[in-house]
Amino acid sequence: MPSNIFFKKKGPYSIRELFPKNTLKKNIKIVDIKTLDNAKKNDLTFFDSTKYSVFAKLTKASYCITTKKLQSYLNDNCKPVLVNNVLFSLAAITKKFYPSADIDYPDTSLNIPKKSKYPGVRFGKNVLVGINVKIGKKTIIGSNTIIESNVIIGKCCVIGSQVNIKNSFIGNDVVIQDGCKVGLKGFGFIPLKSKNIKFPHIGKVIIKNNVEIAGSCTIDRGSIDDTVIGENTYLDNQVHVAHNVKIGNNCMIAGQVGFAGSSVIGDNVSIGGQAGISGHLKIGNNVKIAGGSGVIKDIEDKATVMGYPAVPLKNFIKDWKKN
Repeated sequence: MPSNIFFKKKGPYSIRELFPKNTLKKNIKIVDIKTLDNAKKNDLTFFDSTKYSVFAKLTKASYCITTKKLQSYLNDNCKPVLVNNVLFSLAAITKKFYPSADIDYPDTSLNIPKKSKYPGVRFGKNVLVGINVKIGKKTIIGSNTIIESNVIIGKCCVIGSQVNIKNSFIGNDVVIQDGCKVGLKGFGFIPLKSKNIKFPHIGKVIIKNNVEIAGSCTIDRGSIDDTVIGENTYLDNQVHVAHNVKIGNNCMIAGQVGFAGSSVIGDNVSIGGQAGISGHLKIGNNVKIAGGSGVIKDIEDKATVMGYPAVPLKNFIKDWKKN
């Protein structure tokens, strides 16, 4: 089975073929693009922020797209490919490997599912299923729902009506209520004066066991990495989860919370309604975030925060009493 079952991949390409203007001593074959922590010897990786310096020192990749300012963080076995704009170069190379991943094209393989192919699965009316879809026994699929090619859904799941699932692996005993969109391309682009460059999204969504996702939530697939919802986590109505976000186990997320891309949420986290979590943050375990808060920096374990910008609850109350 290919490493990415949702997108056709081209290559391999030699590193000099990918970067003909750079002087690169070792001309190895590059087979894929991976994050620093997931890359192997023949993968190309990227490094654009000191937030990920720990992974830069440990990466197993032979080559990394980065800048002069950041190259010193790489380990000796990973050679820098120096560029002016890491994300721009990454988008171009990802497009070369995965030419169809920058737009969500309609799945032309969709068809009415044959009950004989899915024993023990109950389908509502007007359900459409793509090729190579796997659905576990005792799962119920509601009317007017679309499950696109290669999606895997576990057993004893309840998928509501008018749900669209693509580029996703879903565990057992998962509930996805009406109107949810799972696995769509995230909001990623490189802004230019004449035309914005779309960033290809080659990741997937992983929803683990016993998760419940309430009505009209949107969960974007990962760009290079995956978007993950941990076990026994509940999302209320209209929650948006952006690309590469990882939410831990046993979390409770109230309605209209928004997660910007690549933030990591720990276990046992509670977030009140309409709170916003900025991108590339780390939220610790057992954290409580009050409704309407705006989180713009990392939060340590067991903290309770409130306000915009979100501050420790004691500080918020103290400042409120002053006013």
